[in-house]
Amino acid sequence: MSWIRTLRTAPPGAVRLVCLPHAGGSAHAWIPLAEALGPGVEVLAAQYPGRHDRLAEPPLGDLKLMAGHIVASLLPLRDAPLALFGHSLGAVLAYEIAARLQATGPAPRHLFASAMLAPSRHRHEGVHLRDDDGILAEVDRLSGTPTRSPGEEMLLRLLLPAIRGDYRAFETYTDPGHVLSCPVTVFLGDADPLVQARDAHAWAEHTTGPSTLRVLPGGHFYLTEPGNTAEIARAVSGQLTGPTEPARHSVSAPS
Repeated sequence: MSWIRTLRTAPPGAVRLVCLPHAGGSAHAWIPLAEALGPGVEVLAAQYPGRHDRLAEPPLGDLKLMAGHIVASLLPLRDAPLALFGHSLGAVLAYEIAARLQATGPAPRHLFASAMLAPSRHRHEGVHLRDDDGILAEVDRLSGTPTRSPGEEMLLRLLLPAIRGDYRAFETYTDPGHVLSCPVTVFLGDADPLVQARDAHAWAEHTTGPSTLRVLPGGHFYLTEPGNTAEIARAVSGQLTGPTEPARHSVSAPS
């Protein structure tokens, strides 16, 4: 089945923003951002195996293999500029995809990395080796919701193979030291328990282009905080449709 879902269309030639979900996440998690971006950007999202309409497919558990499938799916879409937006696991996946796109054609217009330390600061915490309850404890830690409804518990149990597979893909990934040429914007929640600002800022080491760190209120899933979706959409739209680029290695935070 195809790896790419179209969430919002745009006029011919518009930049295509390819969104990469977090561990256990689905393409549909990006619908609020797609709606907030407006008509000037076409929004696509990857659907990994093992969830939603691909629930019956086994997760791959290998980030480089996932990247290869997604790059192959994007080949027919390279008639327009591509940009990448990855959250958590998706940020590292976006980095690997960006390097492959750059090696075989035009580099991405922009890479947006969200809630993830730079690949050079990669850490293996063995989450995918834990038992089911151990994995769910990590999900709770990152989501900041220590209690779940019976429906949420059932859904998470159903998604456990996908979550475990995604963590395996992330935790067994070895940074090849890619050097990108595209601008990189890093988004980070100011209360993220996984990523420190210094490790997010290190994304600048992975590109010869401009790099910006934007800190927003919230935890690992700050994207769902009120007001943050609109703020992110303005920043993304400004980079993809505006005439200017961010200053080299700058940092901004909410006032």
